[in-house]
Amino acid sequence: MAFHKVYLNYQTDNTNVKVNQAHRTGYHFQPKKNWINDPNAPMYYKGFYHLFYQYNPKGAVWGNIVWAHSVSTDMINWIPLEPAIVPSKPFDKYGCWSGSATLLPGDKPVILYTGIINLKPEPGHQVQNYAIPANYSDPYLRKWIKPDNNPIIKPTHENVSSFRDPTTAWFNNGHWKIIIGSKHDHRGIAYLYRSRDFVKWTKAKHPFHTKRDTGMWECPDFYPVSSRGTNGLDTSALGNDVKYVFKASLDMTRYDYYTIGKYDLIKDKYVPDNTSVDGWAGLRYDYGNFYASKTFFDPVKKRRILTGWANESSTSNEDIAKGWAGIHLIPRKVWLDPNENKLLQWPIRELENLRGQKVHLTNVKVNKGDAIEVKGITAVQADVDVTFTISNLDKAEPYDEKWARFPAEDVGKSICGIRGATIEGGVGPFGLLTLASTRLQEYTPVFLRVFKTADKKYKVLLCSDATPSSLNQNEYKPSFGGFVDVDLAKKKLSLRSLIDHSVIESFAEGGKTIISSRVYPTLATGGNAHLYVFNNGSETITIKSLEAWSMKTAHIN
Repeated sequence: MAFHKVYLNYQTDNTNVKVNQAHRTGYHFQPKKNWINDPNAPMYYKGFYHLFYQYNPKGAVWGNIVWAHSVSTDMINWIPLEPAIVPSKPFDKYGCWSGSATLLPGDKPVILYTGIINLKPEPGHQVQNYAIPANYSDPYLRKWIKPDNNPIIKPTHENVSSFRDPTTAWFNNGHWKIIIGSKHDHRGIAYLYRSRDFVKWTKAKHPFHTKRDTGMWECPDFYPVSSRGTNGLDTSALGNDVKYVFKASLDMTRYDYYTIGKYDLIKDKYVPDNTSVDGWAGLRYDYGNFYASKTFFDPVKKRRILTGWANESSTSNEDIAKGWAGIHLIPRKVWLDPNENKLLQWPIRELENLRGQKVHLTNVKVNKGDAIEVKGITAVQADVDVTFTISNLDKAEPYDEKWARFPAEDVGKSICGIRGATIEGGVGPFGLLTLASTRLQEYTPVFLRVFKTADKKYKVLLCSDATPSSLNQNEYKPSFGGFVDVDLAKKKLSLRSLIDHSVIESFAEGGKTIISSRVYPTLATGGNAHLYVFNNGSETITIKSLEAWSMKTAHIN
């Protein structure tokens, strides 16, 4: 549950607001209008994928939050249903905030969510509630009941206003277990609770996991991953070939961080591996605009699916004027890298059903200063997958060892921002100019740059720079960056970008590093948007293979 400034003067019904379509996405999830934030309780039930989400039915800014609800057979095309949970009881009348779904034995879903029972101390006394379907035989799960024995968990520590976002439950040693995000001073905390019947919960003596100087842990997530293959695991899975992922959305930075580690079943504690840095300098699902993510196990295709929220970078006044704010990024399959030190992510295969007209390029040299246009597709709504080869790495720029200590946001600002797409390097910058205007007054570069360390190893940096994305000076236009863990022995790098009007999701090296950017061009919209492959490094780069598709518009809400 992400807290935001509340604009009380905008919290009235906006039925007559005309929605501005200019930057609305064609295949990313969003409601017809108004504000959307955290994805909640994704699950599969009786033939449908269910997605609940934080939604303001009365405006394009945060407030009046309910649990909106949509269903899908492919997680790309979505059917809207009536809201599942709205403030209506003493235990949630001040808000129905984020939570998760668990399937109990007998295929019975239950939702855990955070409510607020009073507003003192601000921003409220937070408790955990549950809701169950009114009719288990309804595959759409249209109606939900909030039993009167709520709340089922109350805070037992001092910080009653920082106690929220219960996870999907897992089962072992005769108990269901969940974690709830919290903080004490500047220390992030995940509290563990146990229950035999899913109604009476007992707090564990020790925190499940904690880390100082990280602030409030919102939307925590905990799940197993297999060290063999790419299949996902049910949340309660155990075994010798199982590692664990702990994720927290840090309210102080507004980014999602995760570690990979071990789960001590005896002590009910999580311990990150020594290859995972815990905190601001740690691993991120996405090094761009991505927050409040949630995963679930898809029992149909045996995969773990990750969904995250991308807020707008436009101003609140602009959001109000256009009548909408927020999208969800494309669902991603998540699995453990064979090195077991990071996760890999890739857009779900169902997205490929939207691919239309295709362009294919092979063995095209891109010299220093070149910008080669990719023609024949709709550049404003596209899927681009390219593999580059590098003939010689000798010209790679020196790597500064202090960069290794940078938090990811500093990598974007201090390296990608200063050494942008137009700054000549040795091997790079090279990549894509997305959402580009005819004369390149506007463009969003997604590019790679290769550095050489003192011991003659190579570091690859992925950047997505919104700085030149729009002539509108009001928007937040950050430079995002993340290093890519890749062996350059084959002198080959891959990049895939999903381009959709106001969002670019980019995946380097098969999903080792991902960056999502929100941008709002004024010239490069509709048919006026172009796509280029560019190189501003002194070393010639070759497009070994490029496949690009125009993307059809999904049926969403």
